[in-house]
Amino acid sequence: MMRRRDFITLLGGAAAAWPLAARAQQRERTRRIGVLMTIAADDPEAPTRVTAFAQGLAELGWTAGRNLQIDYRWGGGDPVRYHRYAAELVALAPDVILGVGGTIVAALQQATRTVPIVFVSVVDPVGAGLVASLARPGGTTTGFMNNEYGTSGKWVELLKEIAPQVTRTAVMRDPAIATAIGQFAVIQSAASSVGLEVTALIVRDAGEIERAVTQFARRPNGSLILTASALGAVHRDLIIRLAAQYRLPAVYPYRFFVTDGGLMAYGPDTIDQYRQAAGYVDRILKGEKPADLPVLQPTKFELAINLKTAKALGLTVPPSLLAIADEVIEE
Repeated sequence: MMRRRDFITLLGGAAAAWPLAARAQQRERTRRIGVLMTIAADDPEAPTRVTAFAQGLAELGWTAGRNLQIDYRWGGGDPVRYHRYAAELVALAPDVILGVGGTIVAALQQATRTVPIVFVSVVDPVGAGLVASLARPGGTTTGFMNNEYGTSGKWVELLKEIAPQVTRTAVMRDPAIATAIGQFAVIQSAASSVGLEVTALIVRDAGEIERAVTQFARRPNGSLILTASALGAVHRDLIIRLAAQYRLPAVYPYRFFVTDGGLMAYGPDTIDQYRQAAGYVDRILKGEKPADLPVLQPTKFELAINLKTAKALGLTVPPSLLAIADEVIEE
């Protein structure tokens, strides 16, 4: 027969154990994250982004299948899909959504005013009206900026350094992205200082890309600068092929263009942003508000050069460029 003192001790021990059990159960409760990408699921860049995001989450204790569910949607560069998939993800009632690019974030904000949104690869979130300010985003959205406008001027400098003979450059941009206007203005200013004639190629699809580049290439001494956009990323194989076909030295916004055969790229480490985004997602899942998390600007930029492509274009890469390149592809 249990004595009264033993019973009280047992009851006290059980009562003490209840909060521990409850906390453990709460920790292991499955949380839900939505992810809306600009690229297609079969894009070679897709696994790299997914892995970086998942690794960042795992380092913070979040593992898919244990305490986390991640729902992915792939826009494939189609704005119509962005809105459809934004609505789909919101309907799943996620705890937070990761959005890639300004157009996607705008679609997500139209779909929800309550679900927290963390973004990556947005050029000018304040100018685009996505956040109130970088330091105090306000609302339900925060994240990580992409290229600053000043980066666009750097593309001109690098182009003239690797291909000093060029006198003309075509700047390819997507009219659906308002920040491309700012990028173009900076490129124009930088180009005028080095005597480079600038032509805007405003393109919306693969057909327009091919027609615009073909027409531009009819005159000699041309080159190409691609501004940051989902359109450029989705159609990068076509753009790289056209640049090679018409022997246009080209500068791209991200290193993956160079690994796919482009001449040169300068821009932020996009994969690192997915790891950083995992940190913001973790903080939001633990109770912090997006409004209190500042929008962070890129701190790590990469210069990548493809020597094989340079050779095919008859270019000799200056040692000064090779010395500062983060990645040099020789095969």
